Amino acid sequence: MKTRRTQNLLAAALVGALALMNNFAAADDLSGSVQGAGQPIAGATVTVYAAGTGAPQQLAQGKTDDNGSFHFDVSQPSAESVLYVVAKGGTPKAATDKGPNDAIVLLAVLGGTPPKTVVVNEFSTIASVWTSAQFLKGEVLSGPKLGLRIAAGNVLNLVDLETGGLGPVIQDPLNSSQTATLATLSTLGDLLAGCIARVQGDACQKFFAAAAPPGGVAPTDTLTAAQNIARNPSHQAQTLFTLFDAFYPVSAGERLRPAPFIPYLSFAPPAWTLSLVYAGGGLNSPGGIAIDGEGNLWADDNCLVGSQSTVWHTVGGGLSKLAPNGRPLSPMTLGYRGGGIDNPGFGIAISADDKVWASSLDGRTISVFDRKTGQPLSPATGYNFGGQLGQMQGIIVTPNGDVWALDNEKSQIVYLPKGDATKGRILGRTVNGKPVDGTLQVKAPFHLAIDQQDRIWVTGSPNTVTRFPASDPGKAEQIKVGYGPRAIAIDSLGNAWVANTIGHPDMEEKLKFVEEALESKVERHFESAAAKADAAPQMWINLYNILAKYPGGSASMVRPDGTALPPFDGGKSIIGPWGIAIDGNDNVWVANGFSHTVTALCGARPETCPPGTKTGDPLSPPGGYIGGMQTAITNVAIDPAGNVWVANNWDLPYEGFKKVPDPALATRFGGNGTVVFFGLAKPVRTPLIGPPRQP
Repeated sequence: MKTRRTQNLLAAALVGALALMNNFAAADDLSGSVQGAGQPIAGATVTVYAAGTGAPQQLAQGKTDDNGSFHFDVSQPSAESVLYVVAKGGTPKAATDKGPNDAIVLLAVLGGTPPKTVVVNEFSTIASVWTSAQFLKGEVLSGPKLGLRIAAGNVLNLVDLETGGLGPVIQDPLNSSQTATLATLSTLGDLLAGCIARVQGDACQKFFAAAAPPGGVAPTDTLTAAQNIARNPSHQAQTLFTLFDAFYPVSAGERLRPAPFIPYLSFAPPAWTLSLVYAGGGLNSPGGIAIDGEGNLWADDNCLVGSQSTVWHTVGGGLSKLAPNGRPLSPMTLGYRGGGIDNPGFGIAISADDKVWASSLDGRTISVFDRKTGQPLSPATGYNFGGQLGQMQGIIVTPNGDVWALDNEKSQIVYLPKGDATKGRILGRTVNGKPVDGTLQVKAPFHLAIDQQDRIWVTGSPNTVTRFPASDPGKAEQIKVGYGPRAIAIDSLGNAWVANTIGHPDMEEKLKFVEEALESKVERHFESAAAKADAAPQMWINLYNILAKYPGGSASMVRPDGTALPPFDGGKSIIGPWGIAIDGNDNVWVANGFSHTVTALCGARPETCPPGTKTGDPLSPPGGYIGGMQTAITNVAIDPAGNVWVANNWDLPYEGFKKVPDPALATRFGGNGTVVFFGLAKPVRTPLIGPPRQP
């Protein structure tokens, strides 16, 4: 009996050990230091956590020595977890007052595979807070696995965790000199350092007052202050910059501020956002963009990298794929090609069965690719219905697997039941001006969406949205919105949001200009085939000229019952809007096509917005969010970490408007890269199929 009992105890112990091994890998060393203003912080309490969907698990804890150093044997959690380090309190060597500073709380998100050595400082804190802004609450990091991984993966682009210095991507040519992100990061670091080192006796109190959230109380530590700024980047933006100026005044006879981190901002930013430009993998002049189920970005490349493309003559690109941290996954220069793709425009969609659908302008086709391999699944000619298709634009996959696409040139709709092209149909045609399919009639359709009632919404020229039941397209109705409607998105309440590129003209002169420039009958007035071919590029030029002469635009909200609310202009920040996206809080993100900015609007659930904000009010600063965006941007998408991705479509439009561009600038028409703003939006589940859902 005693022997059997001993065997049972041993067996139980073995089971327990195996269970523990499933949760933790072998113990590993983690060494590092805690620093403030470039110098050690002694006596800081350092805690290592594993973050997941629930409460974080403490793995190790200790204090830094007099040199700010620490060393732990950390039991590594399973690959499902993300490790992070919190350092609290301690005595900063950079301070003239050598007493402890309890307001110090610093952070470093290490990811699933942490480095052997880590420096926890201002840069690691800012990089970790901004990328993980949607998953942090004080010292608690918690969220869905994919979102946490995306956030952790982008930390390393901003900061080198092993040295505490700048990361490689923020210093590359696309970001270091062409955006203000590098200087913004350094200035934020200087603000945190001002409190840590107590450059003034009341430095922390001043910093915390400036970092209070809208309608909220002031924080009491540096980590909470950083989170408030990251989630409310335009709130008291000028006050924070004024504080930086006060912390580090330029001394007599000196040229630079005595700030610990450079380069710093010389001018107050409209918002304390951090954004990076990602490029490569054939990415050039991206039109439509979409996020897949692993958080990878897919993009339609209007132009081939290195080509001398213009609106008159385009060498079309293929598809590009970037990892959530911006690493190119598609082939350099060419991207993914084949399957009939040629100059894909705005149409891109990802299905639940790991397929990427895209529609082409010059190819006049629909193509489909394998999401995992990038290999084309459509024939070499694409799906072109025997040459019946014109220049294609929007495309979506519905929750039941159907594919709908829009023929912008021939004003018709393509329907592929369950994505089966052999059973495809062309809908919405007109004969002698009369619709063939009941009341379904569209004019130059551009983009589409499906709502919770299984109704398809289609934007079209000059100022309409067509809505019809997916099961009975012949029962269509027309809803008036603004002029030049482009992208459309449905929120969780069933409201449709439309980006009106030109808006709602209230001047007779402007309205006449708009109607003349966009009226499709101009194409019918041309006699020769060559002249007809010139109509499409001329329309793009006309559209740009309208916005140059009469800047403006709007976003329309159409309720499920078809009632269109008065338009929203984002405090005059919406100019030439093209793309539109809804985040997990139902707030609205608008890509301003011709002002290189993004506007955020409070959506149909004002309770998720700052106090006193109502539906349609801008959440972004006057003029919108800026950072890395070129002359014309097209689409905007939200990923599972709450990052906002924007497509740089045009760089130098006036070169692209020339039939023979300047040889020195002939490759500069197409935009370069996508821009990602970290942690600005409430995360959404991807791929986006139907209205957005939280992860």
